Amino acid sequence: MIGYLCSLQRISRIAPKINAFTQEKVAMANVKIFQFNPLQENTYLLYNDDGACIIVDPGCYTDTERDQLRNFIQRTSLHPMMLVNTHCHLDHVFGNKFVHETYGLELHIHEGEKRVLEMAPASGLMWNLPFDNYTGPLHFFDESTSLQLGNESIEILFTPGHSPASISFYLPSSGLVIAGDVLFRESVGRTDLPGGNPDVLVSSIQKKLYPLPDETVVYSGHGMPTTIGHEKRHNPYVSG
Repeated sequence: MIGYLCSLQRISRIAPKINAFTQEKVAMANVKIFQFNPLQENTYLLYNDDGACIIVDPGCYTDTERDQLRNFIQRTSLHPMMLVNTHCHLDHVFGNKFVHETYGLELHIHEGEKRVLEMAPASGLMWNLPFDNYTGPLHFFDESTSLQLGNESIEILFTPGHSPASISFYLPSSGLVIAGDVLFRESVGRTDLPGGNPDVLVSSIQKKLYPLPDETVVYSGHGMPTTIGHEKRHNPYVSG
């Protein structure tokens, strides 16, 4: 963990702006990262100064992890207003049911991830990680959907390849994108799972993520943040 925090400070040009583990501001939006479940998935809270909060990919699996999420929301006086998944692999959906039952939020995903969500419990059994899946109403969105966090617009980018219909959330005013498991620091998401496609993944990164400003901070589904510029220069899997 110490190495992880130190690495955050080495991200070019944006070190003073990000320290998500201590909840410092990233421009207009605040970002809180939790590392949850045995797969060390990154769960994100996006929130503004008014306390409006979007919960992204809740991966909390144990009671202790669920308490961590709930306690932070309570301690920070946040008001969860939306539950979203970048994609529906099991480690990103473990906490959907908990969030729904605790805050009354209904799940928003891309329609192309519906089957992946339905199959997540079977994947859990294969990984020896059984869980109760979310079974509430589903709301579908795509690149034409307009999202807001207070006064800040959130753009939805369609970035499949790791999963059939993964999406990324881009906040241009805050200079950040939550990319799920599409793009990692000097790596990319695996494509050997059902619905994955390496050519589609590369296309998603080159056409949807790499055109973003170089200083855009990339928050991935696992591991440490990076920037678009760093990946264009140093990612060995996708050239910039």
